[in-house]
Amino acid sequence: MANDRSAQTRRDPTEVHDQPDTRGEQLPEPGAQRSVTREMADEPDHGEKSYQGHSRLEDQVAVITGGDSGIGRAVALAFAREGADVVICYLEGEDQDGQETARLVQEAGRKVVLVPADLTEEDACRALVNRAVDEFGRIDILVNNAAYQRAQPDGIAEISTEQFDRVMKTNLYAMFWLCKMALPHMRAGGAIINTSSVQASSPSPELLDYATTKAGIANFTRGLASMVAEQGIRVNSVAPGPIWTPLIPATMPEEQVESFGEQTPLGRAGQPAEVATAFVYLASSESSYVTGEVLAVTGGQPVTV
Repeated sequence: MANDRSAQTRRDPTEVHDQPDTRGEQLPEPGAQRSVTREMADEPDHGEKSYQGHSRLEDQVAVITGGDSGIGRAVALAFAREGADVVICYLEGEDQDGQETARLVQEAGRKVVLVPADLTEEDACRALVNRAVDEFGRIDILVNNAAYQRAQPDGIAEISTEQFDRVMKTNLYAMFWLCKMALPHMRAGGAIINTSSVQASSPSPELLDYATTKAGIANFTRGLASMVAEQGIRVNSVAPGPIWTPLIPATMPEEQVESFGEQTPLGRAGQPAEVATAFVYLASSESSYVTGEVLAVTGGQPVTV
């Protein structure tokens, strides 16, 4: 009997999920109405059928940016099943995904607030924090997960100032603004989790600007962790590898999408559900002695920042 249970809980990580069927997968620019999960031929797994909560985040309040789809949706679902109420921010054109994530949170018996916004604007970040505090009176967990990328296979000459500015403001400025604005509403025991990437230490040339921000996020995380440790607030980062989300077919050329994730030691792309558990760990008291850390979830690719 014990051997039967062991067989059920121990699975070959190369076979937990199939490599997504990525052939021909392309989506419009993030923020467009059709740049949503349901438009994907092979939809990601966010843990809808698999994630089981254990009251790790009971009655906590979490703000999650980029929370409508991909990793953000998986984190919102997991947090809700762990007992947290959730404020989700996402681009206005992606309301279909936002509504679906809200449904999953409500199914878990938790409250959800949707805030469509463009976080490249400082005022939008302030409005997000104010909305969370107005609704719940505090913020216990801040997840800075919103990100933008645009692959440029022809190199730096093709990265426009407009693209560079959008990448920097989405990935770095918004994180800075939200941390600065949220901290006065956080108390001892709170947690900030920033999404970095394997790109932080192994930058792909076609993602030069994106990789730069992800290295910056890791460094910002460590510096802020030291700054607020005396307040009893922990700051950590999750560094995902190639995870199958709508952002990939929306921002990468078709030939790169087709082989996405195959270069990892595990031989496949990861699923959002496989990353969400890292966020739960870092948000919960199980990681009470962990701060300033970058936790890699990469299918075996090292992150050494």
